[in-house]
Amino acid sequence: MDVQHIFIVGSKGIPGAYGGYETFVDKLTEYHQDDTRFKYHVACKATENSEFEYHNARCFKVKVPKIGAAQAVLYDVYALKQCCKYIEKHNIPHPIVYCLACRIGPFARKFQKKIHKLGGKFYVNPDGHEWLRAKWPLPVRKYWKYSEKHMVKHADLLVCDSKNIEKYIQESYAKFKPQTTFIAYGAEIRRSRLADNDEKFTNWLAEKGLKPKEYYLVVGRFVPENNYETMIREFMLCKTPKNFALITNVNESFLDELKKKTGFDKDPRIKFVGTVYDQELLMKIREQAYGYFHGHEVGGTNPSLLEALASSDLNLLLDVGFNREVGEDTAIYWNKEKGNLAATIERVDALPAEEIKALANASTGRIANAYSWAFISNEYAGVWTL
Repeated sequence: MDVQHIFIVGSKGIPGAYGGYETFVDKLTEYHQDDTRFKYHVACKATENSEFEYHNARCFKVKVPKIGAAQAVLYDVYALKQCCKYIEKHNIPHPIVYCLACRIGPFARKFQKKIHKLGGKFYVNPDGHEWLRAKWPLPVRKYWKYSEKHMVKHADLLVCDSKNIEKYIQESYAKFKPQTTFIAYGAEIRRSRLADNDEKFTNWLAEKGLKPKEYYLVVGRFVPENNYETMIREFMLCKTPKNFALITNVNESFLDELKKKTGFDKDPRIKFVGTVYDQELLMKIREQAYGYFHGHEVGGTNPSLLEALASSDLNLLLDVGFNREVGEDTAIYWNKEKGNLAATIERVDALPAEEIKALANASTGRIANAYSWAFISNEYAGVWTL
């Protein structure tokens, strides 16, 4: 049998980057590195053009000029051009070119035609509702929506990482009769390699003024649609003696805005504790949290939600379709009505140990059964061999 060549465009590259797409590509190539049916070619954003091998994948660096927000679009265009050149030069039969995110809509038709001419297929992962994200100014949001439409129109297959996203694509673009499938994002289900008394963890706790099982936690990008304002306001309303640790890349202007709106700096329980890039330490911090807050409401299957369900005992999720789809009955849900989350925190504070343990086991089981990287990589193997 011919080897199936898969070209992946749209992540910043592997190894070493910790975004959602980067982790996905890292795990997919790791779990398929000994599978002789597949050969991966992964675009990596760089300052020079070169190649290296990682997880048996051919990683090719794509040099992109620094031109601001448009750099991401140019990166995908350059990477797709390199893919087509390589396929043509090496006479690769039936290649699959898999584009992550909907950035290059205006060029989608051109690339689909070129890939078809080379005997290949053009697959797209539409990501979440990028055009709804508050961080983008209106003209950029309009571009995202326009681009999404054209990516959907010209994709041979759309691999959606959320059933809600798949439903949205089917309903919003019914006139294009899009071919879609659902394969979720994945997560690790093992425990942290750090012991509870590991100095790396105990020193971090001491430095941040925290104690095991005596803090609520959130990990995520510091953007308005992740509902930091609601979580902070509600935490300030509740009477819990526990702390609220926020692991995030703080944006000073948004932080100042939150400070003015909520006065959180006067509540010693609320602690912005910086970022944590050590994955073993981050896993241990999740495991030793009393509860985990998830306020994301834009996007598909969120990596931080999967990691929390796999690691944290109690998960308190904003009640939207994306989060319900993943958490099902293994989590506790809250809404943005005043007092709702505060009351939820006080109720959760009083939960008996056996109820907490049952929820912890259920959420870890949910990830193991439907979101483990072994399961997800096997689902992709099915798509590559269609």
